[in-house]
Amino acid sequence: MTVSRRGVIAAGLAGAAAPGMARAQGAWPGERPIQVIVPFPPGGGTDINIRAMIPFFEKHLPGARFVVVNRPGAGAEIGYTAMAQATPDGYTIGTVITPSLQTNTIERTPRYSLRDFAYLGSVVEDPSGFHVAPSSPLRTVADLVRAAQAAPGTIAVGTAGIGSDDHLLMIELENAAGVRLNHVPFSGQAPTVTALIGGHIQIASMNMGESVGLIREGRVRPLATAGAQRFPMTPEVPTFAESGFPIDTRVVRSMVTQAAVPVPILARLQAMLAETMRDPAWIAEADRLFIPLKYRSAEDTYRIVWDEDAALRALWARRPWKDG
Repeated sequence: MTVSRRGVIAAGLAGAAAPGMARAQGAWPGERPIQVIVPFPPGGGTDINIRAMIPFFEKHLPGARFVVVNRPGAGAEIGYTAMAQATPDGYTIGTVITPSLQTNTIERTPRYSLRDFAYLGSVVEDPSGFHVAPSSPLRTVADLVRAAQAAPGTIAVGTAGIGSDDHLLMIELENAAGVRLNHVPFSGQAPTVTALIGGHIQIASMNMGESVGLIREGRVRPLATAGAQRFPMTPEVPTFAESGFPIDTRVVRSMVTQAAVPVPILARLQAMLAETMRDPAWIAEADRLFIPLKYRSAEDTYRIVWDEDAALRALWARRPWKDG
């Protein structure tokens, strides 16, 4: 793989190798395990995704060993900060999530910035969706809108947290339909689903890839999915656009390292990810785990990150999501 300085800059690099890097470069990647930071607790969708990829990372980066390190908390800020502040020697990579990577920098002042990362590429694109309990009287988005118009602020929508894509989907529907819903943030998908099944909330907003198993088990019933087209894993589920509300909120899961990682190491990490994402065995395993793969190159991922940042800042100016 040929990497130009221009390509490295486009991938978000800034700066040269840190002092004392020569020894690390010579031994890399076999000197010690490469840490893969996951900014969420074990057992969630992102954690399952990354752990399933590790054998393929090792296959496509000979001599490397990988270990997952979970660093949850503060809306993923703790994990993102750990990634950004790690020594740029190629021994720490991690996964970041759009939009939380950006929303943290808009709604607060975290100890990282988008420029702290070099992007290896994206691995998943997963649209948001609204789900109800199987016994819910709500059958369509139109039913939900009518109910919200009749009783403003009373329909509780559970999400994975303030500023998450789940929350942004709720805000986008409020804005498009001129209704007001009741936001109930949780710490992740599991407590959201528990609250839905227990009747404590009426809507669970969560990613379609993470809900496929629940849908097939009959534990939740999807109302609609975001995006221009129906989600391939649930082709029976209509889009919000089909109900007259063209909403496109989604998660983009990407892999990163530090901006100052030396160019040769960065190139090999990017090649490792690209080869993993083309590997038929990984594609089959991801399908078995209901992981909606979507590979984008480092440069395309860089553009996605910054385009989403601009869109979210415009949304914040119209409707700060911390307001509800």
